[in-house]
Amino acid sequence: MAVTQPAPVAVTGAHEGVLRRQSARESAARTYARALPIVPVRARGLTIEGADGRRYLDCLSGAGTLALGHNHPVVLEAIRTVLDSGAPLHVLDMATPVKDAFVTELFAVLPGRLAERARIQFCGPAGTDAVEAALKLVRAATGRRDLLAFTGAYHGMTAGASDVSGHAQDVRVTRLPYPQDYRCPFGVGGPRGAELAARLVEGLLDDPKSGVPHPAGMILEPVQGEGGVIPAPDDWMRRMREITATRGIPLIADEVQTGVGRTGSFWAVEHSGIVPDVMVMSKAIGGSLPLAVVVYHEDLDVWPPGAHAGTFRGNQLAMAAGAATLGYVRENRLAERAGVLGARMTGQLQGLAASHPCIGDVRGRGLMIGVELVDTEADDRTAPGPPPPAPALAAAVQRECLHRGLIVELGGRHASVVRLLPPLTLTDEQATAVLDRLADAIEAATRAPRAQPRLD
Repeated sequence: MAVTQPAPVAVTGAHEGVLRRQSARESAARTYARALPIVPVRARGLTIEGADGRRYLDCLSGAGTLALGHNHPVVLEAIRTVLDSGAPLHVLDMATPVKDAFVTELFAVLPGRLAERARIQFCGPAGTDAVEAALKLVRAATGRRDLLAFTGAYHGMTAGASDVSGHAQDVRVTRLPYPQDYRCPFGVGGPRGAELAARLVEGLLDDPKSGVPHPAGMILEPVQGEGGVIPAPDDWMRRMREITATRGIPLIADEVQTGVGRTGSFWAVEHSGIVPDVMVMSKAIGGSLPLAVVVYHEDLDVWPPGAHAGTFRGNQLAMAAGAATLGYVRENRLAERAGVLGARMTGQLQGLAASHPCIGDVRGRGLMIGVELVDTEADDRTAPGPPPPAPALAAAVQRECLHRGLIVELGGRHASVVRLLPPLTLTDEQATAVLDRLADAIEAATRAPRAQPRLD
């Protein structure tokens, strides 16, 4: 059945009161609610229905949480089974059949060389909690304190996770350049830029006068998500693995957003063939419910009992939903499907860029796609390198998408990257509808006058 494009509808009716009360009572820190002023009441697969009766194609997917889209039948059935069984819903970290099934399914899809000697720590309940646990673990295992992280990173909002993200100033974290082609930190891009980035890491670690102490660990995202959908080059990932392994530095891969088939392989590290010492997982592993874990090599399992605990780390419903999701993605080869469909969508968007100079770059991996919008009329266009980012245009595109019934996210250093994170169950027909609406939105936004915000 064809996916129809809804006409723009003004926000009116009872849901307007819901939005008004939210604005009056919730924290000023709310984010998605500001850019997406809708009141979801029903959802299935790619589609959300608002309280105003409008339907939206959801390419945000709970910031990548919904690998199977909204309310997938296998997820709902798994949750109902637990509810109907009379099993306890809250059991701290005790063993249960539901938990055992989840761990068994997760270990079945881990990179083989990690699964052979892995340990798992349940954190709770968000990805940032898993990052905190991973940082605490490598510090305990190595006896060291300092960490290596990368510019543009996003690992969460708690204290330690913020420290290793790109917006904090903790002196215990050394921030390293993350390679990319479009805005290469060295101005060259490609393999040469990645090689320079790797050499810089080696130099800092091996120079006794660099001011960089021997670190407890390195944390990286195989694809930077919030940083603007920037895939790490496979050769560079292998270099980071080599550099850390030869120097006894645990390597932490943050697979919170990239995991469970999102990038075209079950885990994004598998594109490069590396096996990290620690993998941080959340979002899709809970099948839409809160769940976070750290999986790590058994040699790092130095914690005594109670060294890392938490009340809400035994969510039985999330484990059941997660096991069902992992199994469905594996059995139906959705990772491979994401790789094929994502490459096709990226290619079509690159074709769109050829006729729209405001699209500076299209990039991504699998169904994790970014479209960077740029200001081609900036006053300093004589400067070398790509045009400056266009956050006002990106915000306008997001609004125009919403008017057309399409939900997208923004990311990147200046929020100038339109991000697509559709569910892995996306059909060819739905993919066409998504790209059609996005193309219309870009066309409309480029015609409308916009105020240009300061980028500093």
